[in-house]
Amino acid sequence: MRKLKIGIIDLVSKGPNKTLWARIMHANLASIMPQVVATWCEEQGHEVKLVVYMGLEDMRKELPKGVDIVFICSFTQASMLAYSLSNYFRSQGAVTVLGGPHARCYPDDSLKYFDYVLGLTNKSTIAEVLDNCVPHKPQGLFLSAAKQPDSLPSVRERWKFIESTLKKAPFIKIVPMIASMGCPYTCSFCIDSTQPYQALDFDVMRDDLQFLLTKFKKPTIAWHDPNFGVRFEDNLRAIATAAPPKSFRFIAESSLSILTEDHLKVMQENGFGAMLPGIESWYDLGNKSKSSHISGEEKVNQISGHVNMLFRYLSYVQTNFVLGMDCDEGDEPFQLTKRFIDKSPAAFPGYSLLSAFGEAAPLNLEYQKQGRVLPFPFHFLNNHLAMNLKPKNYEWVDFYEKVIDLTAYSFSPKAIYRRFTATPYYTSKWMNLMRAVSQEGHGREMYYRKIRQNLIEDRKFRAYFEGETSILPDFYMNMIKKDLGIWYEWLPEGAVYHDPNAYLKRMANNTVKQKQAGKAVPVAAMRAE
Repeated sequence: MRKLKIGIIDLVSKGPNKTLWARIMHANLASIMPQVVATWCEEQGHEVKLVVYMGLEDMRKELPKGVDIVFICSFTQASMLAYSLSNYFRSQGAVTVLGGPHARCYPDDSLKYFDYVLGLTNKSTIAEVLDNCVPHKPQGLFLSAAKQPDSLPSVRERWKFIESTLKKAPFIKIVPMIASMGCPYTCSFCIDSTQPYQALDFDVMRDDLQFLLTKFKKPTIAWHDPNFGVRFEDNLRAIATAAPPKSFRFIAESSLSILTEDHLKVMQENGFGAMLPGIESWYDLGNKSKSSHISGEEKVNQISGHVNMLFRYLSYVQTNFVLGMDCDEGDEPFQLTKRFIDKSPAAFPGYSLLSAFGEAAPLNLEYQKQGRVLPFPFHFLNNHLAMNLKPKNYEWVDFYEKVIDLTAYSFSPKAIYRRFTATPYYTSKWMNLMRAVSQEGHGREMYYRKIRQNLIEDRKFRAYFEGETSILPDFYMNMIKKDLGIWYEWLPEGAVYHDPNAYLKRMANNTVKQKQAGKAVPVAAMRAE
């Protein structure tokens, strides 16, 4: 096998971005799998350059000339940039590969623009791509392992790629780690709901933590687990035996069902400071919040008390909600969230609009059967710029009025002040303040007001939301052009549009033969007739 020049791009930003936030924080949002793939490629003797795209870099200059193959990792919101980059590097003679959440959610569309599209990926999958490494046009090959990999290269093994990325972070430097894959819960909208939970090697975790103490006086670590701490005692034992108490600072996403007071005491002793628990809905998904038998006002009171208890042991808590779920109806869900904000003023509320990401969850098939999925360009599918699912129990204007009202309430001067004074730690106070007055708080409120105004005043805009036309309103097309900047000229023809029902059509025709155990699937077998 010849030695290849390999470029790997981790898309943190979906276009050029010169903001202060991008300069300070984007390097800390790097994904783990691009580092894993880079390590696997080097182990096979190839020359590798990994670039975490923060929006500041010029990818035409970052990667060396004459690369043979380029791997791109992308979430759906950055996929249009990924398509542009693939088009550019293909024009330079490189083979291109797409991996990450977008490849898993939208393989049919991705195959139009890449030579290879990867679903579940292990070391053998990467080896197969490198062994072949040939263009596939007009459409590519889809490859997927039978399951998630049993192990990943350690932090020690990935360090050269982690270190080069963290050099871009001027102040805060956060190391990405992962202790498990899959999830024991079955939330209908989650891409991990169909992947069995599996813990990774705890001895490797312990060794990685000890290794990081040779690089930092007190490492800050973000756990990328879908739900950290499912095997709580094993996880915390590995941390506790790696070093003395509070040798690390940890950030994690976990369910309230795991965050009991006994567990929190242990977590506090071992350096956990920030947690992002999911509440999602006041009427559903109670298995994640230890509230499976209650809903509505009763659930608000229980969850609020639980969240307030978290602040005895944690310095920062973000509570995550999904707006517009099928179980929601009328004013009550929004009013209940307001009551939660009043009862738990220190928690920062994170709101997502219900979205259907292609093949991310089996429930998306039902949405497509119901004709509710809209063809919003991928660029806007980040849980707040667009809701690509027509609400079951709301008209569009009514829904956005309620979202605006809740957002305004959550980030009003009164709420910001209460959150600032209720938060016990200096750094957390200012983090909450900056988030509230930036694009995440006031910025989203202004954006949602524009959407509501267009829904009322622009008939064609409203028709797009109602599914009466697939012609994208200029409001959105202009945003794409602005956000992609110099990369808009490389966007392939037709890439703005996609078939929102591709998953349903392919399943209905029973033509999918995903790769199992090492044989590539021809594109013809991947496409619906």
